[in-house]
Amino acid sequence: MEVKTSLLDNMIGVGDMVLLEPLSEDSFLGNLKKRFDHSEIYTYIGSVVISMNPYRSLPIYTPEKVEEYRNRNFYELSPHIYALADEAYRSLRDQDKDQCILITGESGAGKTEASKLVMSYVAAVCGKGHEVNKVKEQLLQSNPVLEAFGNAKTVRNDNSSRFGKYMDIEFDFKGDPLGGVISNYLLEKSRVVKQPRGERNFHVFYQLLSGASDDTLRKLKLDRDFSKYNYLSLDSAVVSGLDDAANFRTVRNAMQIVGFMEDEVQSVLELVAAVLKLGNIEFKPESRCNGTDESRVKDKNDLKEMCELLGMEQSVLERAFSYRTVEAKMEKVSTTLNVAQAYYARDALAKNLYSRLFSWLVTRINESIQAQTKARHKVMGVLDIYGFEIFEDNSFEQFIINYCNEKLQQIFIELTLREEQEEYVREGIEWTNIEYFNNAIICDLIENNQNGILAMLDEECLRPGTVTDETFLDKLNTICADHQHFESRLNKNSKFLNDHSLPHNCFRIQHYAGKVLYRVEGFVDKNNDLLYRDLSQAMYKANHSLIKQLFPEGNPAKVNLKRPPTAGFQFRASVGTLMRNLQTKNPNYIRCIKPNDKKASHIFTDSLVRHQVRYLGLMENVRVRRAGYAFRQPYEPCLERYKMLCKRTWPHWKGPAREGVEVLMADLQIPAEEISYGRSKIFIRNPRTLFFLEEKRKQCLQDLATLIQKIYRGWKCRTHFLLMKKSQIVVAAWYRRYAQQKTYRNIKSATTVVQSYTRGWQARKLLRELKYQKRCEEAVTTIAAFWHGTQARLELRRLKQEARNKHAVTVIWAYWQGTKARRELRRLKEEARRKHAVALIWAYWQGLKVRREYRKFFRANAGKKIYDFTIQRIIQKYFLGLKSSMPSMSPIDRKWPARPYGFLDGVHTELRKIFHHWRCKKYRDQFTEEKKAVYEEKLEASEIFKDKKALYPSSVSQPFKGDYLEISKNPKYQKLNSAVDEKVLLADVVNKINRANGKGTPRIFLLTKKNFVLADQKTGQVKASIPLPDVTSMSVSTQKDGFFALKLKEGSASAVKGDFLLSSEHLIEIITKLHRIGATAADREKLKVDISDEFLVQFKQDKVCVKFIQSSPKNGNSVSCKRKNNRLLEVSVPTSP
Repeated sequence: MEVKTSLLDNMIGVGDMVLLEPLSEDSFLGNLKKRFDHSEIYTYIGSVVISMNPYRSLPIYTPEKVEEYRNRNFYELSPHIYALADEAYRSLRDQDKDQCILITGESGAGKTEASKLVMSYVAAVCGKGHEVNKVKEQLLQSNPVLEAFGNAKTVRNDNSSRFGKYMDIEFDFKGDPLGGVISNYLLEKSRVVKQPRGERNFHVFYQLLSGASDDTLRKLKLDRDFSKYNYLSLDSAVVSGLDDAANFRTVRNAMQIVGFMEDEVQSVLELVAAVLKLGNIEFKPESRCNGTDESRVKDKNDLKEMCELLGMEQSVLERAFSYRTVEAKMEKVSTTLNVAQAYYARDALAKNLYSRLFSWLVTRINESIQAQTKARHKVMGVLDIYGFEIFEDNSFEQFIINYCNEKLQQIFIELTLREEQEEYVREGIEWTNIEYFNNAIICDLIENNQNGILAMLDEECLRPGTVTDETFLDKLNTICADHQHFESRLNKNSKFLNDHSLPHNCFRIQHYAGKVLYRVEGFVDKNNDLLYRDLSQAMYKANHSLIKQLFPEGNPAKVNLKRPPTAGFQFRASVGTLMRNLQTKNPNYIRCIKPNDKKASHIFTDSLVRHQVRYLGLMENVRVRRAGYAFRQPYEPCLERYKMLCKRTWPHWKGPAREGVEVLMADLQIPAEEISYGRSKIFIRNPRTLFFLEEKRKQCLQDLATLIQKIYRGWKCRTHFLLMKKSQIVVAAWYRRYAQQKTYRNIKSATTVVQSYTRGWQARKLLRELKYQKRCEEAVTTIAAFWHGTQARLELRRLKQEARNKHAVTVIWAYWQGTKARRELRRLKEEARRKHAVALIWAYWQGLKVRREYRKFFRANAGKKIYDFTIQRIIQKYFLGLKSSMPSMSPIDRKWPARPYGFLDGVHTELRKIFHHWRCKKYRDQFTEEKKAVYEEKLEASEIFKDKKALYPSSVSQPFKGDYLEISKNPKYQKLNSAVDEKVLLADVVNKINRANGKGTPRIFLLTKKNFVLADQKTGQVKASIPLPDVTSMSVSTQKDGFFALKLKEGSASAVKGDFLLSSEHLIEIITKLHRIGATAADREKLKVDISDEFLVQFKQDKVCVKFIQSSPKNGNSVSCKRKNNRLLEVSVPTSP
């Protein structure tokens, strides 16, 4: 029997939600969570695939998995996206049915990855060949290009598609890809000029600045620093896990594979650079003589570089930003634009330039990947489009996105019911109407040509007179007041008059997925999406190769006074075309769900998943599938799976499979109303019936397993017995042979021993005879040797005696010759000594005579000269010794050589003073002006705090840095830096002490020559700006804490909220700088510094005493401030260990 796997085997939870029992929202979520916890991210609803984003890599997309699901039945294996892709591809190839795969879900749910998996699977299973592989590669490589220009980082997804994409992949009759056509829907072009907090602009901007070569950036007049471009958000410029530089190289390679020429790539990059430059253009107001305001470009450098990139005259574009020409029939009226209108025109141009560039890219990709043959093609469409969106602040974009999802839901229900009906008709089963919610009434509310919301919005945009979002809402309240799915605060239905959850400038629509509150602010402007004709004409005058294609309406020869279609009208037409396209194809659905908002694996947020299940209409889908028959299966697999439940069908059924299934069901007594027999399938109405069959099969498999085990064990025991019996005979034969061999070896061994003993006795006897004979021969030899030795020794003694006699004569003669030589030597030495004594006495006598003559002439001056010479030599030696032992050039070095002579005491002291003054001067000459100021501040700090503040000694070695936050360089504080007009002398983070609880709040402390500023650390918003003349005194404690109080002048505007109690790690520097600024100002008194362990601080109308006490280190090493009562704050300072 061939064993096949099934969707029902080894199932974690329920693989198909149609079989879920009981069916409720809680059980639906519980089943999803159970499968998600076991890394089962795919679940079926009939032929619909639910995909949970795992936020991690899973080993389920390998080439082995592709082969496993290839050409397999949809329900044959566990749920997988490959099963749906294979089913769609085989239906297209074998049954000649055009297919479409609809992928929906909210941002971050994995729609883009799902579409990539579908395309990669189809590419893997279709045919091979050079041309086929080239087409497949081009289709796959179109994704990186579109992702770079159409995807962005959002708070929900690091690679979120900000446009809808529909791709038709065309195949030949063999199922090999020939090409494709891509359609895009509603690019979120507002992101070009503004991004929400925590999000960033489209990927291509960051990829270009990070990955382009220096030469390319120089040609594009760009810099790598993101902070230099107003259109790029800085808080999320770098995304963890995204390598923009590597992605840029991938995009360049993909554009080359798709078929872009090098000059086309360069033109695209120039337009991207132009958008960045466009965001840096700023305007300033100017007043005309007639009293009207107009705008002028502030800095024309970015405007000049942008015009050079686009090949256009700077004056033409500058005028288009300052004036607007309105044409009516034969008249032209030119009006000036104020600053707000100029910024609107700039942003409108940037959005239109980028969106038209994106549309051109899609068109250019289609030219490369479209099929070359004109014959009829099989088509598989893949739709990757935004899911239903419900945000806290929903605007025009969410409105049209949700409208598109309403249409997709409508066609989903219709196609699902049609598919069900066709299968019932095909199988010959009676079709019964299914009750379900038809959302056509909601679609009609939005798209009706007479009273639809989009029609009224277009009518309001085209109406003459004052048109605002409020007038549009009034119109909705008038026309849609009685509609059951429309709610507004001011409509005719009185039940909403007291609904405070519905603001006045909003309306609410009850969509199929739930109620959504829309804010009308911006509806009219976003629907108009106007680009001034002056800007279009200015862009058309550019010499750039792409600009004329992107702005054809700017051609002066083809001036069209007709108003361009609105954004809502264009999107409605695109959705209509898409729906008609989908109606002609067999649908396949992938519903993507995001398990959590943290982009983390293994986290399942019930509330978030429940919300997505509702707006995706998954429960409605299950109910539609279960309204008829919940489960269906061909007869052959059904009989193969359950045939062991009936004796007549087990183990083999000889007849047709249908008859076997009928016999099986009759034997199991399944009620007739629970099953129906089609032409090729059996239909089971209730999941309980299927689970009953599975339970019976499970029990039967256990019984069969027991039977198989019993038979196997009996066979195994008998086989073992026969083997043991056969083995016993063999062992007995071998044992008898072994015993006979052992007896033989014993006899043989005994014989050998007897023989060896006999041979040994004979050998020993012969040995004794030989030894006796040998001893006799050795005795004769020894006697002869002794005799010859005696004779030799006698001869030797005689020869030695002769030699000794001869040696004695030689020695006596030598001694005699030595004695004679020594006597002669002594005589010669005595004679020489006598001659030397005579010469020495003569020399002494001559010297005495000379000295007597010398004394007569030099005795008077010799003493003074010798004294002067001695003193001179001593001083010379002193200076040379001082030169070699000089101390270092450091002014704080107290070393000095010891005094060698007492009479040099004064000189020694003066030289020490002179040397110290000289090296101090050398040290001072090295100081810059900034360093002098720092030392002056250090000196002033010493005068204020030395021996008064315990914290002072630890601050002496710490240089006064001043700007600890680098506020002028840090882009995070750019806004705060621009708010301060003067030079910042000190920037640091301090804690502002709250009187209520004694806790500190981080604040940025900025000090200038005229005031000090406190700002919020996170947002950079200025909380307080106090002029320094309003500060009267400062108070600090004597302890090792950083607390200080700034006391303000009573009655001044700054003292409304009272004094400031702050703490800082750089207290010494802050107080010194404040005191120094007060001392150098001529128009105010010097600030007083009060150093005491108790001082009063004014908080609004009350004075609070701040008291400093010492605490033991065991309570912690940090300073703590606690409120004791309304009049006392106690600061605990730990004592030093």
